[in-house]
Amino acid sequence: MQRAALTSALCYRDAKAALNFLEAAFGFELTMLIEDNDGKLAHAEMGFGDSLIMIGNEWSQMHKSPASIDGFNTQTVHIHLDADIDAHCERARAAGFEILMEPEDQFYGDRTYRCRDPEGHFWTVGAPIRSVSVDEAEATSGLKVVKGWA
Repeated sequence: MQRAALTSALCYRDAKAALNFLEAAFGFELTMLIEDNDGKLAHAEMGFGDSLIMIGNEWSQMHKSPASIDGFNTQTVHIHLDADIDAHCERARAAGFEILMEPEDQFYGDRTYRCRDPEGHFWTVGAPIRSVSVDEAEATSGLKVVKGWA
């Protein structure tokens, strides 16, 4: 797999467990696994479509899983699908993700849901369901599109 110019990396208390629940919930595929001499995960990468995510353990006082810092997060990871979002949500729920927002149609034409993994990382998952013009999006949302509407 060719590397993207930008890749997210998440840390977990139990990164090996994270590999399993990310595969079960989202269908991510383990593409790289590096262990130290004691069999502890040193680095892992999981592929999804044309993207990848890096998974690792906590490695300093400033690099922690949300599970180690009272659930606080500074980022959300977004997954873009071309599949049945409702079925995907049920798969995530069955794998142990907490569903924070059930699948819902959005003003911009996607159907999305939000979830939290067992260590507290937030994920948003969306799939396009219809094309929406700028005028329609603005009228529906009350927001002003300034740049970049596709």
